[in-house]
Amino acid sequence: MVQIGPLSSFPELVTLMPSKPRPNILIFMTDQQRWDSLKLNGNRLSITPNLDQLMAESINFDHCFVQSPLCMPSRVSFLSGRYPSSTGILSMGVPVPQSLRILPHYFSGSGYRVASLGKLHFLPHANRDHRELHPSYGFDRLEVSDEPGVYEDSYRAWVRRQDPTQLDHLSFGLPPATHTWYTTMGLTDMVNHPAGTGPREDFGPPIPFPGDSRYTHTAFVAEQTIDFLHGQPKDLPFVCIASFFAPHAPWVVPKEYLDLYNSVDLALLDGDSAEVKAARLGYFAMLSEIDHHVGRVISTLTETAHLSNTVIVFISDHGEWLGDSGRFGKGYPGDDPVSRVPFFVRMRPEDGVPPIRCSELVEAVDVLPSLLSISGLPIPPSIDGVSLGEILLGRPQVYRDSALMEFEGWKSLRTKQYRYVIHKDGTEHLWHAEDDANINTDLTSQDGKDGIVSELRHQLLQRIMQSESSLARTWPY
Repeated sequence: MVQIGPLSSFPELVTLMPSKPRPNILIFMTDQQRWDSLKLNGNRLSITPNLDQLMAESINFDHCFVQSPLCMPSRVSFLSGRYPSSTGILSMGVPVPQSLRILPHYFSGSGYRVASLGKLHFLPHANRDHRELHPSYGFDRLEVSDEPGVYEDSYRAWVRRQDPTQLDHLSFGLPPATHTWYTTMGLTDMVNHPAGTGPREDFGPPIPFPGDSRYTHTAFVAEQTIDFLHGQPKDLPFVCIASFFAPHAPWVVPKEYLDLYNSVDLALLDGDSAEVKAARLGYFAMLSEIDHHVGRVISTLTETAHLSNTVIVFISDHGEWLGDSGRFGKGYPGDDPVSRVPFFVRMRPEDGVPPIRCSELVEAVDVLPSLLSISGLPIPPSIDGVSLGEILLGRPQVYRDSALMEFEGWKSLRTKQYRYVIHKDGTEHLWHAEDDANINTDLTSQDGKDGIVSELRHQLLQRIMQSESSLARTWPY
C-alpha cells in the first residue's frame, strides 16, 4: 500500500486547491423594462441612483435580447437556458411542466439554497385559484405573486399579516382574461376592486397608489428578499431571485415617486402626445420605486455580511413599446423596444474584474450557463445558452453574431444590422435593426436586399438546427 503524505508535501496539489468559496447569486428581475430606461444606457430622464451605481460597478451587456416577446415563454426560457421551441412553451397560458429542469435543479444539488420571490408566471393567471398550493419547481423558498393585489395570493396574505386595513388599496381591476373566466364560470371574485367589476385598462395615465407605500407589490418583493437574506447563514451559498412586477402596466406607483419628476422638463419624455408623456412619467416613476427597494436589498447584503461574496445580476423578461410608433405593451414583431433588455452583472470584488461595457450580442438564455460557469458547476448539454463566464471573469470571450426570438407561428433573427422575421406561411420581413422609427418600412421589396434576406434565412435555419437536441442514447440500438 502506498502511504500518502500530508498535502504540504505536494505543493502542486496545494496550488490547485480552490481558494474562493462559491459565490452567492442575487438576481433582480423586472417585468417589461426596456434596455434604454436607465441612465447609463442613454436615458435622460430616469431617477435611479442605486441602479446607476450598481451598473457603474458592473459588466454592462447593452445588447441583450430575450427569446420571446411575452412574459411566460420568456421567463421559462430564461430560467431553463433553453429556447421556447426547446421547452415547448411558445406562447402564453401553457402550464410549465414540473419535469422541466430549470435553475434551482442545477444549484440545489450542489449545496445552494434557491429562492424565487415575487413574479414567476409558470402557471396561467386567469383560470385558477391562487390560494391553492403552487408547485415548487425545485425552489427551496417560493413566494409567488404574479399580479399586484388582484388575487388572493402570497402578496395579499403578507399585507393581511402586516396591516389588513391596506387590503382594499392593492388592486386596480381584474386583468381582462380573468374577468372573462369569472364571467364564463359564474365565479364570485374574492377581492375588492375599487375600479369596479369590469376588466381594467392597462395603458392609461399613472395612478398614485392610494395606500401606504410600504405595502406596494414592489415593497412586498423587497421585504421577502430582505427576510430571505437575514435568514441565510454565511457558509451556505444561495441563489435568490427578486422578481418585480413593475414597471409593467398599469402604472400604479406611490405619489412620492411621481413627485420626483415634477421638475423634469416633459420635453425630455420625447412623447408626441399627452398620452405618451403621461405613460412614460408613470413608467419611470415605477422604476424609481424599484430603485429605492434595490438600494434597501443591497444595504441588507452589507448588513448580513453577504455583499463581498455575492454576484448581483439585473435583467428584465422583455421590454415595452411605451408609445414608440404609437404602440404600448409588447409582442410581434419583437423589435428592440420589446426584445432588448437591460442586463448587467456586478462580480465580487475578489474576482478583480473591472466594470466594462460590452456591446456584443448576447441572449437571455446565456444567463443560466454563465452563472453555472462562474459557480464552478457543469453546464449540461441540453442547455441552449452560451456561457459568458469568460468575460465575467475578465478573460477574452467568444460571442454570437445573432440573437434568436421564437413565438408560435413566427421566428426572428436579430443581427447587428438587421431584424429578420419569417412566418410559418413563408412570409418574410426585414428591417434595419435599431431604426425603431422605420419598423414599418419593410426592406424585403427593396432592390439589392434579396441576398441579405437569403443569408439571414440561412443563418436562422442554422440556429434552429444547432438548438435541436435529441434524447440521450445509451447504446447503438
